Amino acid sequence: MLEGVRARLRALARRLRRLERRELEAAVRWLEQTGNLLHLSVLVFVPLLIAAVTWLANATPVISFLLFPPLASGTFTLFAEPEGKYASPGKFVGGMTVGACCGWLALALTAAVGLGGGISAWGAALGVFCTGVCTWALDLEVPTAFSTALLVLVTGNAQVAYVLGIVISSSFVAAAFVVWRDRFYEQRARYLYRTTSGDDHVLVPMTDCEETVARFAASIAGAHDAGKVVLFDVVETVDDEQPDASADGDPDEPTPAERAATDAGRRLESLATDLQSAYDVPCEVVVAADSDLSSGLVLETARAENCDLIVTPYAEREGGGLSSFITGLFEGEIDTIVFRSNGVRRTRWRSGLVAVRGAGDTARAMLDFAIRVTESGRPISVCTCIDRESRRRVAEGTLADLVDAFAGPFETHVVTAAVEDYLARIAPRYDVCFVGSSTDRSAASRFVSPPTFRKLSDLEADVAIVHRGRRR
Repeated sequence: MLEGVRARLRALARRLRRLERRELEAAVRWLEQTGNLLHLSVLVFVPLLIAAVTWLANATPVISFLLFPPLASGTFTLFAEPEGKYASPGKFVGGMTVGACCGWLALALTAAVGLGGGISAWGAALGVFCTGVCTWALDLEVPTAFSTALLVLVTGNAQVAYVLGIVISSSFVAAAFVVWRDRFYEQRARYLYRTTSGDDHVLVPMTDCEETVARFAASIAGAHDAGKVVLFDVVETVDDEQPDASADGDPDEPTPAERAATDAGRRLESLATDLQSAYDVPCEVVVAADSDLSSGLVLETARAENCDLIVTPYAEREGGGLSSFITGLFEGEIDTIVFRSNGVRRTRWRSGLVAVRGAGDTARAMLDFAIRVTESGRPISVCTCIDRESRRRVAEGTLADLVDAFAGPFETHVVTAAVEDYLARIAPRYDVCFVGSSTDRSAASRFVSPPTFRKLSDLEADVAIVHRGRRR
């Protein structure tokens, strides 16, 4: 009975660990969305920075509580739109400071000509006018400048302390923003996106001796220092194949299956040596004895070899659509790239095109693989297709969020056209085109609009279909 209780407790602990991993995975995927990351940053950093400034205001009379409204709104603008029009630390500090100085000057001028007394309407108008002229001339147009200009009117005799407080507090916020943007936001691909730190160990099922596929996999793995390629093949076994000692001949003579395994091993070892020399990446060989090369066997081998990416040749079933072997790989937890060559035996891919529907997990993976494979220094093209012009601005923002997380030159295209027509037109300009597997779409969506790769059979470029594994 005690053993039964222990077994149930162990089973419960395993379920809880799986649940914890799934929740953590879901949280990371949620954070990978740029909009969600920015919302969380606003909720965390803006209150903390305002709290820090409040502490400074309590500790020193230099910082006035009157600067809090423009400071809070300006801080929100910085963290909510770090790539926006007003997300410049110089403009943030300069605009607020110039606004305060203009308000102070307007207050002094109105008092000098006898138009002061109370909160002067003439002083408010002159302060806003001066702020508009100065910020326009200095290219410091920020909304918070007008707030700091008007708030000077209620500072009494503390204008100097108010302006000094603006400089100190805005500089503090700007410094914190720069650290957050440079060290985290612009490096979020390294911290949050799985492909940029993973997908180093690549398994290649050598069906039909696809050497081009192996070279494509080596290009991906070779981009990371920890990269590795595993070439995997299967030799068919015969159950009743046993050497007969009573028959004529050497009983130690290898069986046909053993000879096939040896030949396959030698062939793969030769290719592995070539890949290691050409792409500067370690390359291993695994040959298994089985009835055929099944998706289950490939996934099992990938787990055993600690591989986090599978690159396999494209294959269709009769009647169209992906073969059962590939769909079986898509049901696993390991990332998969299905590579379809256009017949050109390439060893390098100089230019790449990435076709995306959004800025999600699969799109980031495709962009990361394109960066690894294509020639360094050449811009990578990222495109999305829309069905009407009213969606252009949203699509442009989506592409900007996607490429902003990665280093390197990019060019983005938003096209009002069917994706297959557009890709067929521009494909000859590129060596490889990356598309998603559409496994993250609903069944109804795939039924109404079939996956893009089904329509690209005649594309004049290599095609890499990227699938994100389903983490258990």
